[in-house]
Amino acid sequence: MIAQFQSQVPHGTLVAQLEILVRTAVFKSASDLVGWLLQQAAQRIDAAYQPKPGEVYKRQEILQVQGIFGSFELSRSYYYHAGKAQGHYPVDAALGLEVGYTPALAKLLCLEGADEPTYLKAQRHLEQTGGITMSARQIQRVVQRVGSVAQQWQQRSAEPENCQRDKVPIMYVSADGTGVPMVPEELVGRKGKQPEGKAKTRQVYLGCIFTQHRVDEKGRPVRDWESTTYVSSFKSIDQFGPLLRQEALRRGMGSALKVVLLLDGAHGLENMGRQNFKDFVQIVDFYHALEHAGLVLAALIGKDHPDYKKQLSRWAKHLLKDKVQALIDQTRQQCAGKSQASTVEDALHYFVSNVERMQYGTFRAAGYFIGSGVVEAGCKTVVGQRLKHSGMLWGRKGASDLLTVRCALLSAWFEGFWKNHSNIARGLSVSA
Repeated sequence: MIAQFQSQVPHGTLVAQLEILVRTAVFKSASDLVGWLLQQAAQRIDAAYQPKPGEVYKRQEILQVQGIFGSFELSRSYYYHAGKAQGHYPVDAALGLEVGYTPALAKLLCLEGADEPTYLKAQRHLEQTGGITMSARQIQRVVQRVGSVAQQWQQRSAEPENCQRDKVPIMYVSADGTGVPMVPEELVGRKGKQPEGKAKTRQVYLGCIFTQHRVDEKGRPVRDWESTTYVSSFKSIDQFGPLLRQEALRRGMGSALKVVLLLDGAHGLENMGRQNFKDFVQIVDFYHALEHAGLVLAALIGKDHPDYKKQLSRWAKHLLKDKVQALIDQTRQQCAGKSQASTVEDALHYFVSNVERMQYGTFRAAGYFIGSGVVEAGCKTVVGQRLKHSGMLWGRKGASDLLTVRCALLSAWFEGFWKNHSNIARGLSVSA
């Protein structure tokens, strides 16, 4: 290889070929070394293994293992429990092999599969940057397998020893829902917004926790750098609420000096907040309030009225001065006895039911965020950038597994999960 390179005039293509050839040669040697070391470890593990009651040694079996440097064979013992009709490879569990993938490769597949826009792009990226040949389908299977275990981790109880104890000045809890495009069988019997009344999506809830230590020179709140963590679920709002509460407890809700809920005015989210975060400050997103102010004015004077924008600006200023009740009273007086009174009253309901949660002047004076932009941005980055590309249709399990891994990556709790994952869902039973 050296002689061939030196005998030719160097150029870009030749240099690229040289690097790939060197990488291949280095990886082959590295793979041989890793394979030899793991085979030695496997022999020690099998020699020391004490079969569990009912387990019987059956035979030695060869596993083709794929690592980040290439593939190699691994011989290990197979035990079978007739009463349970289950088999077991002690070496696989001890070495942390993920159905034939080394821990390092399995982790890399999760990172690429969850971070790239598609599994196919993850496949190409691995091949181009790391010389790892892996199909999109193989990457997907590993992500789903690990994602299922990550969901158990996400749903774990917030034990005191695992909760943060820093006394943060303000902790925010926020949540929102967004639709994920689904395959037809996941939508059977579901009502939607399509002309024929059918649904194209299923709602997934995304929750986030973040903290605040200071305000800027203008008194505006500043979110703590990299303090945001996410949880997601396709389950009902009643099941999602406790999941979000557990994450808040793990993040140190019990030690926080102030806890603030940032939600839109949706009735389901409001009830979730009251049930799982009772007695904490709850704020309706200011920008959702402005959208509904537009609906009120559209019903009152019409969206094409020359004073529409002026009146909307007036609403914004009054909302920021804790005058939501005054706006309600004034609007009712304006439409009293008019034909649109009923329609206006329906639009006002959003404000009537959220007066306490719309005291934006008071909230701003306290240094709180009044917008739910963090979780709305999360819906776009955590969910939208991976699950909502053109032509994508998901099964609920595949989408849920992938979203859990993305939440872990974007929340920086993936490393903690992976350490604890070492033997969970490993060494699974197989048929005799």
